[in-house]
Amino acid sequence: MPQILPPKKDVALALLERSSVFVHLDPRAGGVMVPVHFRKQPRLVLQIGLNMPIPIPDLVLDEDALSCTLSFSRSPFHCVVPWGSIFAMVGEDGRGMVWPDDVPEEIAKQAASEQQREAPPAPESSASVGKAGGSKPKTKRAAAKKVAGEPAPSKGRRPRKKKEERPVLVAVEGSGGGGGPSADRPARPGAKPKRELPPYLRVVK
Repeated sequence: MPQILPPKKDVALALLERSSVFVHLDPRAGGVMVPVHFRKQPRLVLQIGLNMPIPIPDLVLDEDALSCTLSFSRSPFHCVVPWGSIFAMVGEDGRGMVWPDDVPEEIAKQAASEQQREAPPAPESSASVGKAGGSKPKTKRAAAKKVAGEPAPSKGRRPRKKKEERPVLVAVEGSGGGGGPSADRPARPGAKPKRELPPYLRVVK
């Protein structure tokens, strides 16, 4: 059975309670509103949060989209990012999630190609060898970890059983790349203490 991942809005809210969040999106998707010079590339990374150096007073997460005014080269722009355009979200502490089915085709293919180049050849006697001829992993799911920076597993590793699969989790290096801005709202006075992250979020080492 296909894996059911948690709603993107729920993941965003959980991550925002702990740190700023790097939002990986396809700016070409319908309904996305970002500066025009970003709209032709397959990936854009925006940084949002509740306590950023440049506050975001109008950050809103509703049922359809994430919206807020961000700073691009010190110029404000009101962005609208439908949830369907987002394919990964990662917090500063390395906790996050990728939605493999939403990864743009160009990025999935590039990541899969890099995985093949980096992965060492599996020994002939490896217990992980499957049926005659082997089988290639689905492009998007195999590349999902690579998309946001997690090293690819070696080919000789035994695959997990389906019932043990967990949502793909990733770690982002550096500032998130992709031309993302830094912005956010100052901490609210009397704010509630941060709650524990849901079990579907963990640190990837």
